[in-house]
Amino acid sequence: MMARKQSKNPAQNILAVCSLSALLFLSAILFAHAVDNINAFPPAEEGMVRHVLQLPKQDDESAFMVELLVGKTVQVDEVNRYFFSGKIDKETIKGWGFSCYNVSTLGPMAGTRMAIDPNTPKVNRFITIDGDPYLIPYNSRLPTVVYAPEGIEVHYRLWSSEPKARVIEKG
Repeated sequence: MMARKQSKNPAQNILAVCSLSALLFLSAILFAHAVDNINAFPPAEEGMVRHVLQLPKQDDESAFMVELLVGKTVQVDEVNRYFFSGKIDKETIKGWGFSCYNVSTLGPMAGTRMAIDPNTPKVNRFITIDGDPYLIPYNSRLPTVVYAPEGIEVHYRLWSSEPKARVIEKG
């Protein structure tokens, strides 16, 4: 086993201890700041629920996106495609500049009307708002906060890219 070489210069030892102390102090402040960031987001209004997602840190967060999925789990058949009307609005918290997302209502459910055997049992499926995927940047430094009416579920899906871009052939 290799012994650690001790510095004979007390000033170097003091500098090392001070540097380590400062690093630990800054880490504690950053952690406390991340926890306090949720305080920037007001509590949900009556009839609404505040959904909070704290993402883990990634080495390259620019390679990730978060898809927000808002909907309900309902009993429907397995064949038809169902969806709700509604939309997700991005808002900025006044005085903080942080983004949050608001779903004011979830409209009526609609779907295709393919004929199926009437004896086919219903299944539980998560039915979402119709439209393009709602993608937001990945950010582990701030919580992702979504306000939605009671009874509405908020799910998420992570998207990632490959580190290397591929060439599209001409032709």
